[in-house]
Amino acid sequence: MSRRLVYVVGPSGAGKDSVLGWVRHHLTPVPAIHWARRTITRAARPGDEVHEAVDELQFLALRERGAFALNWQANGLHYGIRHCETAPLDHGHWVLVNGSRGHLDTTRSRFPGVAVVHISASPDTLRQRLLARGREGPAEVEARIHRTQALPPTHAIEILNDGALDDAGRQLLSHLQNLPGWPQ
Repeated sequence: MSRRLVYVVGPSGAGKDSVLGWVRHHLTPVPAIHWARRTITRAARPGDEVHEAVDELQFLALRERGAFALNWQANGLHYGIRHCETAPLDHGHWVLVNGSRGHLDTTRSRFPGVAVVHISASPDTLRQRLLARGREGPAEVEARIHRTQALPPTHAIEILNDGALDDAGRQLLSHLQNLPGWPQ
């Protein structure tokens, strides 16, 4: 059976959460599609993605116990996808994951046939969005943009999110609906 994992990657500020939220809102809910919830060493804040918030010690203990199907570290945080979040794959369902480009090779080796979606934005757009979030200063934002440009291509479905959210959302929804076996 083909793996039905959709792994969404892209730099901070590209709008992955926003585009995924748009698709989730506009997609008819069906039991065959599961939206994986991440475990993150970041406190939950209004407007952020809904995630399981843990501290670093809790995360490391979970990882040590083998709780994660996927886990990675990026931007000073730990991220994980618990096995229960990928379990629907075993029943022929689709699972959508907000992932990491830096962890893409590992994901591809663990989940052969994974569909990769790369959501990006121009450096100017990334800069504006990251500065508006206020989590980092200008030097940290520039370092993020530089790292983004240095990463190798993902060989994925590409979505440029520089314009209206509706445009990027429609593009992603169209790509998903064209995947072989996607529920209609």
